[in-house]
Amino acid sequence: MIRYSLVCEAGHGFESWFPSSDSYDTQIERGLVTCPVCETAKVGKALMVPNVARTDREREPAAPAKVEAPVTMIAEPERQMRAMLRALREHVVANAEHVGARFPEEARRIHYGEAEGRSIYGEATPAEARALVEEGIEVAAIPILPDDRN
Repeated sequence: MIRYSLVCEAGHGFESWFPSSDSYDTQIERGLVTCPVCETAKVGKALMVPNVARTDREREPAAPAKVEAPVTMIAEPERQMRAMLRALREHVVANAEHVGARFPEEARRIHYGEAEGRSIYGEATPAEARALVEEGIEVAAIPILPDDRN
């Protein structure tokens, strides 16, 4: 397992574990790594400084750790928003057909009357979603919440 320090385009720093560096690269390319604060998938590795022990001087005793009051990681409005997004995702999963990576082509088939009209969901790259919108095909992104990946 590899732990990376990551940072999103908005500057939020966080850490995540990956089975390998190839796994990190694959997940980043697919947009599966998102910032836990702002949910953006525009994430990259932060500058990491290795912790190397010096041998040219004696070790200093570690200072006692400060115990601070617990900090709420997710504010109530964000918690409510996540609950609404989770309910929306559950509704879509229960009432639409999952077409996976075929989503862009199936959405086009439905839009142009080549397939029966029905609710579908699946995966599309940002470029594919943009192309669908430019063709006049209505699509909506439903984010995957960080705790849904655990």
